[in-house]
Amino acid sequence: MLKYLSPSPYTIPEVVTMPEDLFAQLDAELQNMTDDIVDDMGKLADKKAAINKSIIENFWKVWIRFDRMKIHFTMEPSPGAFATFKDFPEEWEFRDNFDFPNTQSVYLIDKTQDQGRTGDSLKAWFYNLGKEVHFRLVFEYCEGEHYYKYSGWKRIFAQQVLYDAPIDKVNLNKVWEILAGVIKVWFESHLRKNRDLLIKYCKESFEKGETFTN
Repeated sequence: MLKYLSPSPYTIPEVVTMPEDLFAQLDAELQNMTDDIVDDMGKLADKKAAINKSIIENFWKVWIRFDRMKIHFTMEPSPGAFATFKDFPEEWEFRDNFDFPNTQSVYLIDKTQDQGRTGDSLKAWFYNLGKEVHFRLVFEYCEGEHYYKYSGWKRIFAQQVLYDAPIDKVNLNKVWEILAGVIKVWFESHLRKNRDLLIKYCKESFEKGETFTN
């Protein structure tokens, strides 16, 4: 025979709210944090805009110089996105509404198909490391192809790190000094039809970065 058990007495717990003085302290700290971060984000946006504007302008100048020799490159973002032209490609100015602060990467890519050059590129982008934003510039190139059992032939890409620094310490004069050396050898390698000159220079002059397949 089942025995009926009466329910245990249950006491509703008392609702305890945060003391007003503690919440006021927390609220003040959150407001100070908000003010500081909004200020930091505004300064960060200004720095990214300045760096992007310089990178895009100078990458486009490189594009124009190679184009005069019928050496074809592409750019990301595309010139139509960041510029208006009076006479393409040399007479141009920046669009007033181009979003420089929120542009995360800028690429300049060689489209020449001989000597395995397709994909040789300069790539600049921002990335987060902890709470810091860093700027990185690399030369990226195809090292060849490899056959994988389950995915077939894949192209192997490597990067040489030309420049990397926290955004607060980016020295654009140093960036252009480094880049001038790369561009000079890149241009010469086209004139001599010898891509190895460029690859050798970048491998010997800069630290190796990532390797990946595509």
